[in-house]
Amino acid sequence: MLAVLYGRAREQSVIDRLLADARAGGSGVLVIHGETGVGKTALLEYAATAAGPVALGGVPSRGAVPAGLAGLRVIRGAGVPSEAALPLAGVHLLLGSTLERRSVLPARQRQALDAALGLRHAGPQDRFLVGLAVGSLLAELAQDGPLLCLVDDAQWLDHASAEALVFAARRLDAKGIVMIFAARDHEVPFGIPGQPELQLSGLDGAAAAALLAEHGGSELSPVARAQILAEARGNPLGLIELAAAYRHTPTVAWPGLGGLALTDRLQQAFDGQVRRLPQATQTLLLVAAAEDRGDLGVVLVAAGALGVEAADLAPAEQAGLVRIADATVGFRHPLMRAAVYQGAALGQRLAVHRALAEALQGPADADRRAWHLAAAATGPDEQVAAELERTAARAMVRSGYAAAVAIHERAVQLTVDPAAGARRLTLAGEAAAEVGDFGRALGLATRAAGQTSDPLVQARLASVRAVAGFARGQLPAAHRLLVEGAALSGERDRPRAVRMLMNALQIAWFVGDRALIADTAERLKVLGSSVEGPPAALARLMLWLAAQADEQVTDGLPPLADLVAAARRSRAGHRDDLAAIAMVCLVTGRNADARDLTAALVADARVQGSIGILPAMLIHLAQALVFDGRHGEALSSASEALRIAQDTGHTQWMSEATAILAYLAAVDGDEARCRELVDGVLAAPATHAASAGTPWVPWALSLLDLNHGHLDTALVQLEAIFRGPTRYHASALRSIPDLVETAVRVGQPQRATEPLARFSQWARRADTPSTDALVERCHGLLDANGDAERHYLAALKLHESSFEQARTQLLYGTWLRRGRRKVEARTQLRAAVDYLDRIDATPWARRACAELRATGATIPRRRTGQPRLTPQELQVVRLAAQGLSNRDIAAQLFLSPRTVGYHLYKAYPKLGVTSRNELDPATLAS
Repeated sequence: MLAVLYGRAREQSVIDRLLADARAGGSGVLVIHGETGVGKTALLEYAATAAGPVALGGVPSRGAVPAGLAGLRVIRGAGVPSEAALPLAGVHLLLGSTLERRSVLPARQRQALDAALGLRHAGPQDRFLVGLAVGSLLAELAQDGPLLCLVDDAQWLDHASAEALVFAARRLDAKGIVMIFAARDHEVPFGIPGQPELQLSGLDGAAAAALLAEHGGSELSPVARAQILAEARGNPLGLIELAAAYRHTPTVAWPGLGGLALTDRLQQAFDGQVRRLPQATQTLLLVAAAEDRGDLGVVLVAAGALGVEAADLAPAEQAGLVRIADATVGFRHPLMRAAVYQGAALGQRLAVHRALAEALQGPADADRRAWHLAAAATGPDEQVAAELERTAARAMVRSGYAAAVAIHERAVQLTVDPAAGARRLTLAGEAAAEVGDFGRALGLATRAAGQTSDPLVQARLASVRAVAGFARGQLPAAHRLLVEGAALSGERDRPRAVRMLMNALQIAWFVGDRALIADTAERLKVLGSSVEGPPAALARLMLWLAAQADEQVTDGLPPLADLVAAARRSRAGHRDDLAAIAMVCLVTGRNADARDLTAALVADARVQGSIGILPAMLIHLAQALVFDGRHGEALSSASEALRIAQDTGHTQWMSEATAILAYLAAVDGDEARCRELVDGVLAAPATHAASAGTPWVPWALSLLDLNHGHLDTALVQLEAIFRGPTRYHASALRSIPDLVETAVRVGQPQRATEPLARFSQWARRADTPSTDALVERCHGLLDANGDAERHYLAALKLHESSFEQARTQLLYGTWLRRGRRKVEARTQLRAAVDYLDRIDATPWARRACAELRATGATIPRRRTGQPRLTPQELQVVRLAAQGLSNRDIAAQLFLSPRTVGYHLYKAYPKLGVTSRNELDPATLAS
């Protein structure tokens, strides 16, 4: 039978619904919060029992299973305080007994998981790829039937495990998986943004009284019962443990009880139970509490060194304070462990940690040994600090950056040499920045800066602060730090200084601050002339870009084609350099080069499992795809960029991806979605200068005005882009054809003259068919000498099949209709309607239909009610149409194979097919 939980009917019903959804193929996540002893673990036990009797990697569910609730497999894990510094310890505890199933994972995911768990030697692994591997493994387990994943004490999970499990929880889709986390109210609360939470409070009076009665309350006097009910305040564990302690302790031993915090009261109750045990048993319990992993073999070896034998554990086991199973020793409750450890004298704790360090002599135990040595240290100890530094390095190889931060910080406490301390603080700051803990990174960098005068170390610290500032969207501050860091590097490390100045110049260029651009460019010019090799060529390219932003020159572009060709031949160069080349291609109108080079960088990142760099790469790719008129692919790239940026905490890329998505929503005519996205960008703090200044936002709003026929307002928006501080951005230049069209439609073509001159000059330098086609279209709109048709035909000859081609066909067809050439107009307008309708560019398709109707033609039946592929479905079916297997697709898109299958299952009916063999790559292009 299911255990009776007093006063938790509502919470049990929430869990029941999750389990029912899982049996139907759905998935769900729940985070249960509450103070110590309030019943979080009891609810996990309820879920395990309700799920069914089958268990993996944990204690089997107990008792009979009610009809309709059976069928879920259960895996269980928990956070362990002493393992918070050991990367992926929590994941290993949860999934350790299921790891044989990892063989089916995509190769990169399997390799990342193996390396992270220490199962193979490998270089640093992207921490988010580990999360994907965890999700894929959960999905693989769910292939056998619905799966329930329970994680207790999530507040104590090591950072890498917490990150991996949260990453997996946000990508469950409909796989038949339920993940329930229980977390203590904590200084650093555990949570999963966007997922349901349950906040447990104390039991009401009736439920508390009933629970107390079940646990011996009837044996107490009315006064004692009243006191316990008052002191426990509905906390179930408090009710049970205080009652047990009260029965064994005279009332006079409880003075001032009401003045203690609840946790202190419970620890007092636990401590009383421990103190009644023999001294040898207490010593053995202290060893178990300090070891904290439950490894019975290690506990007994260390205890033996202290003169204690295994038999001394029997009294504690008989008293129900600990339980022994599968060569592990576990405390009845975490507070029991805390009471044992905190109640011991300092000298006892130090002796125990020394004994544990001696017990951990194997190569695989090096990290745990170092941690116990550190816990046993009473003052500075350079030998232990150096061992901790090596432990941190091993953690970073396994992508355990958060663990590395904690280990480096402890190493600093034991460091004798101030210079070594500053270096270790710097390493901790760099690890914190890598893991996305930017607040901590800034704090560590600030501490380190106050402890060193070494310019090169100060430069590294400036980079840490700049990375944190950029990720948070604080671009001006990030720029200033990079310039200061470059000055500190100076003569001692010119290549580092040059790269810092190039990064600073990109930020200034992105923000649109002309004075900042000029100042940074001058610094780069002086320093860049003294370096050779790739940095020198790239520095010249960035200086040319700065000159363009200041509108100082129009020619003199460095050999960009040579740089692109070299980058295509070998992508082994510095990743940031290749990304900068792609960005310059985008800005100079070499869209095909920008798209191909960025797509290659995205592909490399996918193969390498480098998820953290993907948002920037995907945003550049999305822009290139928009400029190509391939909006479906652009939507997929921008959506993926936003999703990953949210997961990695990159505020800046979240804003930029959101702005691009707003533009695409405007093209589709989804006004509500567009305005929601625009509001999200504009709500960024004032320090996020680039977010508010991006041309994508006014461009999106101008398209909404065009769709509603508010031409004057649209023209104002577009002219604001043309004259704005970031008018040299690729998106600003690409908006000029819309400005030209709007000026002509509003009857003021003279307002398009200057913008078209700038756009034509830019297009000549780009020398690409897509930009030349737009110039021809603009001239067709503005031609007053009867030569418009020649320009329209020239544009159509240059265009590829795209949104922009369809718009040119719409404009040309409109021109033909007005010239009473209805038959020719119908040909152009029908082609425009067909394409615009197919890509769901609703406002443009509606306008093309109206023009076609005006020729007297029959309007083709528009698609109605046909579901549209989601961005991720579109990505999946495109790869499936190329012949890739589910596993190959999963590896490319950082999904589980089962998620790929789910997306295909949802996409086939929308496409009117029943299998991947019927997918036509040509029909999936947009």
